[in-house]
Amino acid sequence: MKGGSTAATAVRGRSGCVWKNAAEMKKLLYLMKAPCYTEMDQNEKLPPEEHAMTRTESGFRKIEMDREDMLALTRRMTVKRTSITRIAGAYIDPDGFIDGTFNTRFLKLSGSERARNLEIAKTIPFAETNRNLKRWVIPPASRGKESLWQLLMGARSSGLENDALLDIFYEMIAEKYSSDHEYGIFLFHDRYDIPAKASDHERLGESEQMFEYLICAVCPVTGDYEAGKPECGFLFPSYAEGGALVNCIDIYQADEMHPHRELEEMLLGDM
Repeated sequence: MKGGSTAATAVRGRSGCVWKNAAEMKKLLYLMKAPCYTEMDQNEKLPPEEHAMTRTESGFRKIEMDREDMLALTRRMTVKRTSITRIAGAYIDPDGFIDGTFNTRFLKLSGSERARNLEIAKTIPFAETNRNLKRWVIPPASRGKESLWQLLMGARSSGLENDALLDIFYEMIAEKYSSDHEYGIFLFHDRYDIPAKASDHERLGESEQMFEYLICAVCPVTGDYEAGKPECGFLFPSYAEGGALVNCIDIYQADEMHPHRELEEMLLGDM
């Protein structure tokens, strides 16, 4: 079983390369010059000060979520209406090694494959907000160069088409994630057209802004890579009030009583 240990453990990538630990992968991220965003688009914002925030025992800040924001994203998550552009992922064996990867346009999947993968993707935003799905503020120290935040911003801007960035992400999960069974990492890229609305919330017609985001789901897999229900995952960046909270992430835990803390620590702390 892999995960949770701070000991230096070899991580084998799909290309056959072996990194001694996460530090070597960070160097690769730096050499790749993945984008590190300090400026925000007009529909990207910082968490509003008036949002209720609490600080957990770990020191991370949590924000109350509005269920309506998640419902806005999921209304189009049907086979006919989906705006998901791409799906990518990796399969990890019980020892924490990558067993295979995939990356393809979502619309290239068959109807049944789209429906099956949409069920996986929808689990995250469909989850009970502020219970199984919680919004966290990514600390400033974890938003600099060579951070996982930088990697996710790069993966988002590339529409999941940068395989080198994704390989690093899979290696990070495989090294930290605690599991005694084979599992899959499923990544989805989506572009949601934000409806233009008047002050009374009535829709004004065509949208003028777009919310671009990623969904990640970690699922147990059996047999011929058949995925079960997600154990955990996240939506990045967070969506609120018609825009992206680029410094926040919504983390999903299927079992709130026995969450995968290693995922939270990896996403909210340093790599």
